[in-house]
Amino acid sequence: MKLRDGITAPAGARLVKEPDWLWPREPPIRYRRNVPTAWLEITLTEGRNRQVRRMTAAVGHPTLRLVHVRIDAWSLDRLRPGEWEVRR
Repeated sequence: MKLRDGITAPAGARLVKEPDWLWPREPPIRYRRNVPTAWLEITLTEGRNRQVRRMTAAVGHPTLRLVHVRIDAWSLDRLRPGEWEVRR
């Protein structure tokens, strides 16, 4: 995808259902009756500044909520909201 600072490295994207494990957002995201909502899973091979937000905005679907689930080998699979763990 071409952004103002150049072409991004290849990324994967797919439409997914809203995760059932996702905690409620406080304050809630604004509700827009006439604008459809979709959840995407995006896999990046590089991490530019605000890349996901800029990519979704470029195709006309701004990001309203961004949740990082995994970064390299670090994953949120076993953690609940408010939990943390130390890995060495």
